[in-house]
Amino acid sequence: MTSPALPQGRRLLYLSVLLFCGLSWGSTQTLGKIAVSTGHQFLGLIFWQMVIGVIFLGTILVIRRKSLPINRQTMTFAVIVALIGTIVPNSTFYYSIAHLPAGIMSILISTVPLISFPIALLLGMDRFSAARIAGLLCGLTGVALIALPSASLPDPAMVAFLPIALIGPLCYAFESNYVARTGTAGMDAMQAMCLTSLVGAIITLPLALGAGQFINPIRPWTSAEYALVGSSCVHAMAYTSYVWLASRAGAVFASQTSYIVTGTGVLWAMILLGETYSTFVWAALVLMLLGLALVQPRETARLPAKEPA
Repeated sequence: MTSPALPQGRRLLYLSVLLFCGLSWGSTQTLGKIAVSTGHQFLGLIFWQMVIGVIFLGTILVIRRKSLPINRQTMTFAVIVALIGTIVPNSTFYYSIAHLPAGIMSILISTVPLISFPIALLLGMDRFSAARIAGLLCGLTGVALIALPSASLPDPAMVAFLPIALIGPLCYAFESNYVARTGTAGMDAMQAMCLTSLVGAIITLPLALGAGQFINPIRPWTSAEYALVGSSCVHAMAYTSYVWLASRAGAVFASQTSYIVTGTGVLWAMILLGETYSTFVWAALVLMLLGLALVQPRETARLPAKEPA
């Protein structure tokens, strides 16, 4: 028996939310580029990103009259996800975005599902598929087109930062498989992210202070500070919308956000930063999107913890 067709109004609502998530997350790469433009270091940026996330999501939880469950299971979850889902990947993101074009970072973030698939195979959480292996190969070829030709990047020396930039997608891939395997310790997605952000802020505050990277908010603000606040709020709003969409329309439909994030991330960088790209980069973008199309999540797959910040 086939499922009844969705009403036109609901279909348009789901599509609008999908576009909102993709357009919003696509802008965070460019906003991150602006946030590091005046010399702010990654630990200070991550701390304030966490604080803003806690304030935004915590306010929503208060309105919903939901609290944060604090116990051994939820704290274990929060510490692990804070480390592999935020602190480590965001550290490498802010370091890499200072040296690489924002559009390139948007293309590289599309490798998350491509990396996640072989990890799931090794953990016995997924089955072999020729089409998905082909998608993985498309993704690897796309990375090679960015890294190997000397004319692909504005400066060939930027190639040295590509392995660092790929640490983030690797961490996100491990995170999504961890959440798919263990769940969220009984929390809903918003509680899980709020608690993770709170734990992440507690971890990064002493690190930022000790490393001399703390950003004092009582200072004249420039575009970098506004970009950090904007990026943090955009991420929180987009993530909340993404969770709502996945719960209503399903994880497979919501996962199509990845296509929009990659494509609009490149466009945002062109519009706001004036970035231009070689033929090799455009070819890599096409291959990455083809790889995403082939490496589709299974209908029974759990929702990943979150999209990249």
